[in-house]
Amino acid sequence: MPSTKRSNAQRLRDSLENDIINGRRVPGERLDPEALGREFNVSRTPVREAIQQLVASGLVTVSPKKGTFVAKVGIDQLIEMFEVMAELEAMCGRLAARRISDAELAELRDALERCEAAARAGDTDEYYYENEAFHDCIYRASHNTFLLGEARQLKQRLKPYRRLQLKVRQRMHSSLSEHRDVVAAIEAGDPVAAEHALRNHVLIQGERFSDFVASIREFERPVSATG
Repeated sequence: MPSTKRSNAQRLRDSLENDIINGRRVPGERLDPEALGREFNVSRTPVREAIQQLVASGLVTVSPKKGTFVAKVGIDQLIEMFEVMAELEAMCGRLAARRISDAELAELRDALERCEAAARAGDTDEYYYENEAFHDCIYRASHNTFLLGEARQLKQRLKPYRRLQLKVRQRMHSSLSEHRDVVAAIEAGDPVAAEHALRNHVLIQGERFSDFVASIREFERPVSATG
């Protein structure tokens, strides 16, 4: 029974996240838990769990006595969060290059292969999930439990926006190329190169900054009645 509830919560969370990211649910829109339960044919528990996960990622806010709403995105705060995420991942990469075990390196290579398969198929959603697994391999290979927890926590907050980035044309293929650079640096045991590769991979700068802001602006734009 618990696994079914988790599955339903995950299914609902992913659907709502997709709707929000793609503008089908706009900032300020109220989410009715009872209506969501009917729409997805699930009980209150999965709805509550899905909303809690969306609150954790910053996509949804819950206001006492008012209800649950799609959050308004603050670009400045997002950029600051990506800056911190880039430093956390850079540190994970540096430590992983020094500490990764043979088994963990094999796991990282497998994760890269799955990212490559998703990219070949042009499946951004599948790439999104494999990308998450790829980065988590590096967090664990740092062998620093505190750093692992901090990286995972902030990654959870940024997951929807990392997903949104992949919708930008050619970003998935650029991301894959950057993954290869990261793996090459870790395989070579080069902590400086691994740190540099991961920082640049996560940090939003230059043209990527402009693309990201444009995608967020599109995400914030209400859908007009005339389409």
